[in-house]
Amino acid sequence: MTTAFSALPLSKPCVDNLTQLGFTRMTPIQEQALPLILRGDDVIGQAKTGSGKTVAFGLGVLSQLDPKRLDTQAMVLCPTRELADQVTKVLRQLARAWPNVKILALCGGMPMRAQTGSLEHGCHIAVGTPGRIRQHIENGNLNLDRLNTLVFDEADRMLDMGFEKEINAIMTEVPHQRQTLLFSATYPTEIEALTRRVLSQPQMVKVADETSTHIEQSAVELTPAQKPAALLALLAKHQPESTVVFCNTRLACQDVADDLHAAGVSVLELHGDLDQFDRDRTLVRFSNKSASVLVATDVAARGLDIKSLAMVVNYDIAFEPEVHVHRVGRTGRAGEQGVAMSLCSGNEARRLLAIEELSGTEIPKIDFSELKLASHVAMEPPMMTISIGAGRKSKMRPGDILGALTADKTLSGKMVGNINVGDRLSYVAIERAHANTALKILQRDKIKGRKLIVKLHK
Repeated sequence: MTTAFSALPLSKPCVDNLTQLGFTRMTPIQEQALPLILRGDDVIGQAKTGSGKTVAFGLGVLSQLDPKRLDTQAMVLCPTRELADQVTKVLRQLARAWPNVKILALCGGMPMRAQTGSLEHGCHIAVGTPGRIRQHIENGNLNLDRLNTLVFDEADRMLDMGFEKEINAIMTEVPHQRQTLLFSATYPTEIEALTRRVLSQPQMVKVADETSTHIEQSAVELTPAQKPAALLALLAKHQPESTVVFCNTRLACQDVADDLHAAGVSVLELHGDLDQFDRDRTLVRFSNKSASVLVATDVAARGLDIKSLAMVVNYDIAFEPEVHVHRVGRTGRAGEQGVAMSLCSGNEARRLLAIEELSGTEIPKIDFSELKLASHVAMEPPMMTISIGAGRKSKMRPGDILGALTADKTLSGKMVGNINVGDRLSYVAIERAHANTALKILQRDKIKGRKLIVKLHK
C-alpha cells in the first residue's frame, strides 16, 4: 500500500483537488520523488511512461510558484507537441488548487504569432518542445531570468530526436540557481552526460520496471510476408479494445493500415506526413475508443497517452532497444494487465536479442505455425466521436457539451465518454448505439445560445 497524498506538506485545497481528480494514494515514483522535489532537491527520476511522473513534477512546480508574480517561474521541456499538450492538460488540472495560474504550451507545428501574443501577457509555466522554446528565447518573447524550476520530461527521447543543440542553447539562458528535475524511461550514457551538465547534486529515484508482472510479452517468429496474417491472427485471438501497432517507416504504416481496413478492422494511422489538425483529430478519436487500432510510427506516437491500452504490437522490431521499452511501456499501466507482441522476421532477430540483453529477460517465442489465422476480424469500437465547431477561444467548456447532450433526458451522462475541448474545435465520445441520437440533438439544439457545426466521425 502506497502513501496518501495527505501525508505530504501540501495545502488542503491541493489535496482536495487531487481527491476530486481521483488521486488519493501515490504511485511508486511519486512516493519516492515528491518528498525530494518538495524539499527543493534536484532529482533524476527513472520510470516508464504512465508511472505518474507528470503529477510528481507538476505538484513540485506548482508548490514553488508565486501566482502573484506573472514571470515565467517554471519550464517543462518535452520531446513532442503531443506530450507537451498532455503535460499542459495535467498541470492545468492540478493548478485548480492555486489562484490564477497561467500555463502556456509552446510547440512547433502551431502558429508562432499566436504564441507570441500570449507571451506578451506573461505566463507562470511554459511547457514546450526545445526547438520552439529556443525560437521564443532568441526572438525575445520568453524571458527566463526569474525561472525557479526546470523540468526535462522524457529526456532520453529528446536526445534521440537530436535536440541536444537546442537544449544547450536554452541552458545558457536559464539562471544558475534553480531546481532541475529530469525524468527518463531509460538511462543511457548520453543522459548521464546531460545530468552532469544540468543538475546539481541530484537525488536519483528509480522505480523498478514491472513490465514482466503486468505485461504478457511474446515474439512471433515468421517471414516478412507472413506479418499481415500474423497481425490479424493476434487481433482475432486477443480481441483488444484498443491496440497500437508500431511500424518503423511511414510507408509500412500506411500499408498495414490498408491491410487492416480491408480485413474489416476499425483503424487509424499516425505518421509524420499528417498535418497537425489530422494528427490531433486522430489522437482524439483513438483515445476516445472510437477506433480499435492505431498504426503509428515512433516519431508520431511519442507523447501518446491512452489509458487502459490493451495491446501493443511491434509490427517491425525497433532499431534501438530503448525504443522498444517505450513502445511496450504503453500497455500494462497502473497495474492493469497488458499484451505486447513482436513480429520478428529472420533479419530482426539480432534486434530482439539486444532488447532481451537490455531488459535482462528472455522474451518467449511463438512460431507462426502456432497461430490460428483469420481473414476477417470483427472488432467494433465501443464509442463514436462527434466534433463540434467551437473550443476554448469561444469559452466552450466540457460541461456545456454534456449539458446540451443530456438536457432533454433522451441521453444520460453515462452514455457520454471523453470530452476534449481544443482551442477552436471540441470532440465528444458517445456510446456507439447512441451516436446518431447525439448527433441529431447537437444539430437540432443550440450550445451556449449558438447553432454550431457538428460532425460524426465514423
